[in-house]
Amino acid sequence: MKVACTVWLGAKGVKASDLSRLLLKEEQTAAYSVEIWKRFRKWGGIPTGITQNVKDLLASREIENIFENSDFILMLNQASGDRQILAKQLNISPHQLSYVTNSGEGEGLIFYGNTIIPFKDRFDNTLMLYALMSSKPEDVEKREKLGIKGRDDS
Repeated sequence: MKVACTVWLGAKGVKASDLSRLLLKEEQTAAYSVEIWKRFRKWGGIPTGITQNVKDLLASREIENIFENSDFILMLNQASGDRQILAKQLNISPHQLSYVTNSGEGEGLIFYGNTIIPFKDRFDNTLMLYALMSSKPEDVEKREKLGIKGRDDS
């Protein structure tokens, strides 16, 4: 059985988004992260990494192995340099890249194995579920004024 490893690219407003970058910034924690990633996969786990910039993730050859061994990648809006890296690494066509070029909220590409799927997720922002999940500063502030606890609130 092949286990999916997930890498989210272009995530914004997610507190964990900087965690991948910070863990991979220093040589010692990067080596440890790569080892843990490999062990989790071996044990049937599903390690997940989130980064805003793929350049940070691919800063070293060792860390590039995490990316290359990921079977599932969710890509949101990407900066120009990151798009070029992704196009080369994942063999993404110029047309497919248009889905991560100046894309709106909830739009992007899903890379699964050798399949690339564009998506647009229009989540109804009038629902309570949206209010609970949103990490936009204005939504968090509104939620706090109403006394509603969100996903990141204790």
